[in-house]
Amino acid sequence: MKVRPSIAIVENNHLLLMQYRYGNTDVYNLPGGNVDKGETLTETVVRELMEELGIEVEVETMILSGDVIMPEGKEDVLHCVFEGKIIKGKPVLNAKQTSALAVIWMPLVDLHELEMYPNVGAELQRFYLKGRGIDYMGKIGQRWF
Repeated sequence: MKVRPSIAIVENNHLLLMQYRYGNTDVYNLPGGNVDKGETLTETVVRELMEELGIEVEVETMILSGDVIMPEGKEDVLHCVFEGKIIKGKPVLNAKQTSALAVIWMPLVDLHELEMYPNVGAELQRFYLKGRGIDYMGKIGQRWF
């Protein structure tokens, strides 16, 4: 199983997401990426956001983790989501570092309706709008595109 850390950045009740398109479906990811050898989870998040979005971030507490069991032939993934904030810059896609199509500031009230990878929109919405804590979710129910 591999580990993918990511970050939830909220400003003005909007969550920073990266938009991808798979077939005819828009899918939204939290910014983050794959861990390089010798790197901590938080170091990965800091590096990935600088590479892909050109921003410096402060990584705070981990607010959610859960497993995505992948289709046959692909490695399962443990997702670890941290809270954080931008400390320098404005997010702009670096096409050389990501296949994302756009950076989106999505209203928190709309998260439960999104196709996300990992599929944690409803959990993040509960966390931010209702103040409910989240820990390890176990298996994340994930649709494939």
